[in-house]
Amino acid sequence: MMDYWYPFLGWSTLTISTILAIILYVIYRKLYPLFYLISISLYVFTAGFIIDVFNLPKGAILMVLVVSALLFMWMGLHFSKIFQSDNLKK
Repeated sequence: MMDYWYPFLGWSTLTISTILAIILYVIYRKLYPLFYLISISLYVFTAGFIIDVFNLPKGAILMVLVVSALLFMWMGLHFSKIFQSDNLKK
């Protein structure tokens, strides 16, 4: 049906995120907004790729999004504990 929506969505998200990241870096001189926006773009690329390549139905698309959201929440919690313990040691 719509086989060509994924590249447009992925590249437009990456372009908008890159422009916003550059603007935020110029204004605030901090790197974390840059990496935050890049990670959102990577998430859109990954989820869109899986949905597009495997031609998933609606229920499976929802499951991919739920599983990936849970995975990213777990990774954020895990890395926050690691970096928090590193900051406490200093």
